[in-house]
Amino acid sequence: MNNKKGKFFLVSTPIGNLDDITYRAVEVLKNVSLIAVEDTRKSKILLKHYNIKAKLISYFDYNETSRVPKLIKHLSDGQSIALISDAGTPGISDPAYRIVNAAIKNNIIIESIPGPSAILAALVSSGLSTDRFIFEGFLPHKKGRTKKILNIKDQKATVIYFESPHRLLKTLTQLLELLGDRPAVISRELTKFHEQIKRGTISTLIQYFSKTKVQGEFVILIGKENSFV
Repeated sequence: MNNKKGKFFLVSTPIGNLDDITYRAVEVLKNVSLIAVEDTRKSKILLKHYNIKAKLISYFDYNETSRVPKLIKHLSDGQSIALISDAGTPGISDPAYRIVNAAIKNNIIIESIPGPSAILAALVSSGLSTDRFIFEGFLPHKKGRTKKILNIKDQKATVIYFESPHRLLKTLTQLLELLGDRPAVISRELTKFHEQIKRGTISTLIQYFSKTKVQGEFVILIGKENSFV
């Protein structure tokens, strides 16, 4: 009987440009027996690009309860698994931490294969302070938005949010109302053909995006109070 457990790999994938992946990440994805993905349709584009033919299994917010035991059994039986998100580093604003915790409890070795991160890519190119930053992910759609924003009001740090196109102006307007007109940067479609980094203040960004077609994936960065880009 084989008592050796498989390894659980957290593999970072490109946030846009398919060339932004490490040699090690490709090698791991080619050699595991199963890859857990958020969206099989999106992941197949990357995997086909690198001729990776491992079996896929979906793993996302609404099926993690049923998937975790299945994945842990696979690992306990000696088969290695890689987990990837739709883009970037898995475990950031997605349910990966649940299977990580389950793997830890079952004494399974976890290896993180580092790579692209929209958070860091946006931060280092923003021109805002990088000595301390707070990542807040996506704001709640309705309940709890105001409280979450006010919680960071007195923090002396650059604050980073993810946001979707159809809520961008709503979020910027609420940030202006609650935090004041601070320096701010919006990074859009990072590493992709239409990449854009727009710097200014919250109010000037509202003016700009009110007159511009809002498309793509956004990272909002808010500077410290009384600091300027």
